[in-house]
Amino acid sequence: MKPTEESQKSRFNFFVLLPLIAFVGLAALFIYQMEFGRNPNEVPSVLINKPAPDFDLPALDASFGIKTPDNGPIPGLKTSDFKGKVSVVNVWASWCPTCRDEHPLLLEMTKDNRFELVGFAYKDEPANSARFLKNHGNPFDIIAMDVSGRVGIDWGVYGAPETFIVDRQGTIRYKHIGALTRSSLASSFMPKLEEILAEGK
Repeated sequence: MKPTEESQKSRFNFFVLLPLIAFVGLAALFIYQMEFGRNPNEVPSVLINKPAPDFDLPALDASFGIKTPDNGPIPGLKTSDFKGKVSVVNVWASWCPTCRDEHPLLLEMTKDNRFELVGFAYKDEPANSARFLKNHGNPFDIIAMDVSGRVGIDWGVYGAPETFIVDRQGTIRYKHIGALTRSSLASSFMPKLEEILAEGK
C-alpha cells in the first residue's frame, strides 16, 4: 500500500525538525553544565597532589636584557627549586593571544611577594619570548625555557596558557586551564593560593 500524502508530509516535517531538536538538546546540556557542572577551566590533572615531575630547564638567555621585577638576573628552573616556597607556574608563549590577555593580571601579581611567579615559556623561541616581555613587561621571577615542549608534556600541559600552584614541598596542588581572569582569580585561584600560603606558617 502506497503511503498517503499526509503520512509523507508528517515524515518530512520530522526530518526538517530533527536538527532543531538536536540543537535544543545540546543547548540544554550546555546550560546544565554551565550551571551545575564542573568549571571547564578546572580540568582534572593526574598530577594534582603529586610531586612536580623531574626536570631542569635553562633560563631565558641574559643577552636579551630581560630582568626580574626587582631588576635581578633571570634564573632557570629545576624541580628542587620548588622546595621551601610556594610557586605559581604560568605556562605561556609569545604566539598565544590569550596569554597577552591575562598578562596585565600577572603583572599585578608581582606585587605580592609571598610566592614566586614562574614563567614557563612553552614551545617558544627565546628571541620571541624576550620580545614579548620587552613589549608587555616581565612579571616573572624565573623564566624557564621549554623550547621543545617535552617538559610541558610531563606536566600534562594541554597548551598555553595554563597556571599551576606548587606548594613548599614541591607538590602540584592546583591547575587552571586557559587565561586567568579577574573572575577566576577571585572565585577559585586566589582562594586556593591563600589556602596553600597559609599552610606551614
